[in-house]
Amino acid sequence: MTTPTVASTPALLTVKNLSFRYKQQVALREVNFEIDSGEIFGLLGPNGAGKTTTISCVAGLLGQYGGELAFRGSSFRPFESSGDRQHLGVVPQDLALYEDLTARENLEFFGGLVGLRAGDLGQAIQSALILAGLVERADDRVKTYSGGMKRRLNLAIGQLHRPDLLLLDEPTAGVDPQSRNHLFEALERLRQEGRTIVYTTHYMEEAQRLCDRIAIMDRGRVIAVGTASQLADQAGIPGADLERVFLELTGRSLRDG
Repeated sequence: MTTPTVASTPALLTVKNLSFRYKQQVALREVNFEIDSGEIFGLLGPNGAGKTTTISCVAGLLGQYGGELAFRGSSFRPFESSGDRQHLGVVPQDLALYEDLTARENLEFFGGLVGLRAGDLGQAIQSALILAGLVERADDRVKTYSGGMKRRLNLAIGQLHRPDLLLLDEPTAGVDPQSRNHLFEALERLRQEGRTIVYTTHYMEEAQRLCDRIAIMDRGRVIAVGTASQLADQAGIPGADLERVFLELTGRSLRDG
């Protein structure tokens, strides 16, 4: 009796041989990885490794790249297709907020841009304010917020329309410990809801805590992919913590550029 073949489900996002250059500077060199539905996938690397450029290509902020992107097995071209971009939520490293508006007004504005209307928008805004821990400050102008509050609102806006894939580029930069912990808890809550997240960071402890799998980048390439335990095995130091693994794979030289 022949055992029936079970068709495998394609990855949510496939990045194949992604390359990019800024004029004469090569930023990405044939980057390859896949992201499965429902995971937090980390991009970890020194300064200049290519993390933000990778996120920018996937987000549709950069075009003219080499290689291919696929979404659930189909060609994905977010730079050219507004329909493809609707699958994405983006939380940029630089805050994308209107400081003279309140948190609620920011959420209303950005929710309208992604097509949320009336009751759906109101419900999404309330959920976003709860996620960000800003219910009591919802009607205060953003310019009165601390840096951590702005980062939390930035996250709330990026996930407002419940995108298939949420892209976060160093979302905890410059925040206080309490806001940082709140962001971690918010992301863990989103993962429990089955959301899929790409997370770039310089901080080993963040990647260790949050990410199901991690791609380590260096000089425009992905040099290792796996769970923290798998990365330790690949580095030849089983059981080592992520910081030691990272230094083993990328070296200890300073990266100031």
